[in-house]
Amino acid sequence: MLILRFLLTLALAWCAGQLVSKLKLPAILGWLIAGMALGPHGLALMSDAVLDAGWYNTLVHLLECAVGLMIGTELVGSKLRRSGRSILITTLTQSMGTFAVVSLVFGLVFAWQGIPVYLAFVFGGIALATAPAPALSIVREFDTHGPVTDTLLPMAALDDIVGCVVFFSVMAAVSGHLAQGSLPVWIIPLIILLPLALGALVGWPAGLLLKKPRGRGATLALVLGGILCTAALGMAASRLVPGLNFMLMGMAFSAVFANLVDEERLDSIMQTFQPVLGVGMIVVILNLGAPLDYHLVLGAGVFTALYILARAVGKYTGAYVGARATHAPATVRRYLGLTLLPHSGVSLVFTGVAVSVLQGPAPDCARILQGTIAAAAVINELIAVVAARQGFALAGELHAPASVPDSTTA
Repeated sequence: MLILRFLLTLALAWCAGQLVSKLKLPAILGWLIAGMALGPHGLALMSDAVLDAGWYNTLVHLLECAVGLMIGTELVGSKLRRSGRSILITTLTQSMGTFAVVSLVFGLVFAWQGIPVYLAFVFGGIALATAPAPALSIVREFDTHGPVTDTLLPMAALDDIVGCVVFFSVMAAVSGHLAQGSLPVWIIPLIILLPLALGALVGWPAGLLLKKPRGRGATLALVLGGILCTAALGMAASRLVPGLNFMLMGMAFSAVFANLVDEERLDSIMQTFQPVLGVGMIVVILNLGAPLDYHLVLGAGVFTALYILARAVGKYTGAYVGARATHAPATVRRYLGLTLLPHSGVSLVFTGVAVSVLQGPAPDCARILQGTIAAAAVINELIAVVAARQGFALAGELHAPASVPDSTTA
């Protein structure tokens, strides 16, 4: 019964994406709205029982690995050598710029209101992370090409790494300040390095097997087998180290095999993989939208508005400064920041970790954090999807949808 509920939700989300595409908006907006409307806080077709089911979480982890291929296959040495320095610097400026702006704004507000200032740095650590799936969905749907797309794809991988390092460093410091010791320092490098190691471990033999030209069926079987092995290792490791990023595992897996095969073979592999990628994008976005409570929009307050605005300013100005410093094309300087606004999936994961640390020693801070980020996740995501599409459009990289995902192409 739960599986039927999920399949019906998936079908309705696809229909919503098709409808939204008719309005010349990204299909992802339809998937996201469908997730909220059909999730536990809406019609509950995709209920808590579905979201908590073991088979569902296993499927989501598998498809997060699969979606990671869209980023990892762009991390080819020859491409990175041409623009690696620019991407690295811009990633650092937009990430740390966001952390600085959000931390400063909330530090001043909290100091004025008598709220512990350390909470401002928790907000900053959550804010710097970017959820890559929404922007990647737009890249895929509209077949975007150009400097902004070429910068965004590898940046998505680096941004996840920087985000994890900063956030878990902040939480380790806060945990120590509160004398809980619940987040040991050693977990920071482990959360970053373990997903990369697991993905690379499977990616190397997969790459050796994929180098040889094979039929579509054999190629797809090898890629799916690699994803299955990567996700299985990740799920086993998650029992010891909770919070591992499965999309990061998929990135590492595909980055390794992408550097072992030639460009023509890589294109052939990804064309074969497109149907799986299409389904993966819908499920990952549904999983992003289902936990969001749209009722929170009505209760959103000043903190929520400040958070959304400060984060947008940090992302945009940080990306602009980095792109300008590295002499990136004008379109990257002006519009890259707009494509970096999607946020909710990563923000909700980080918020869950932060609340678990704060709720015992500082329950008032936990409530402020949880209420603000939950409301911001709903509002920001709807705005950010439209802003990201507009960023690609203004950069001149948006084309007519090559194929809106459907039952045959998604």
